[in-house]
Amino acid sequence: MAKETIDTLVNGGQASAAPPLGPALGPLGVNIGEVVAKINEKTAEFKGMQVPVKVIVDSETKEFEITVGTPPASALIKKEAGIDKGAGNPKADKVADLKIEQILKIAKMKEDNLLGKDNFSRVKEIIGTCNSMGVLVEGKQASETIRDINAGAFKEKIASGKTELSAEELKALEEEKKKLAEEMEKRRSEFEAKSKAILKEMEGKPRSDIKKKLVEAGIPTQMINEVLPAEEGAEGGEKKDAAAAPAPEKK
Repeated sequence: MAKETIDTLVNGGQASAAPPLGPALGPLGVNIGEVVAKINEKTAEFKGMQVPVKVIVDSETKEFEITVGTPPASALIKKEAGIDKGAGNPKADKVADLKIEQILKIAKMKEDNLLGKDNFSRVKEIIGTCNSMGVLVEGKQASETIRDINAGAFKEKIASGKTELSAEELKALEEEKKKLAEEMEKRRSEFEAKSKAILKEMEGKPRSDIKKKLVEAGIPTQMINEVLPAEEGAEGGEKKDAAAAPAPEKK
């Protein structure tokens, strides 16, 4: 029983018979409308994201099956949180907040790709990714929320399987995201002012000493890399290496 497989990328819930999908399916003799409708049904939850899809067609019976891959957990978190990227300094900066219902929604989407055997362990895996992105969960540092779950918090919410939020809850999260962005911008301005003061104070000093001073002042690594004076050029380094090299032995 021969099978043909088509691999394609579609916008979640928005597949169509237009190229490249339609022309690829045409020669296989399947009902293209049915295939497209099934793909849209299976990818509806990924609206606004590109999703990998496999269409497997039995060349004799013309029956087909569709398997849908999922974007990385980080991409799903960004989509759910409405952000373009995670925090550059996740320990200090927080870019968004998610509710347990949203975490559960992502965990269900990634169910086949996670190690956890139940919703509780899969939810904690997703929260672990939030922690590395500077995304709060239930208003707390993500690692703290994992401890709360281990202590029995959110047991009923997770067990219920509910993944949707009310309009009021979504509005509150959006307002909190704006507040977090304002706080992050304020901290960045403070760090920039402190960095400029240190650079002025340490002008003419070795780069390593300036870096040490910036680190001691608590300036984030990303900003330190942005404001530090450039290192000596390769030519200077080569001269230094040549001077340091031992003289060849006389024969």
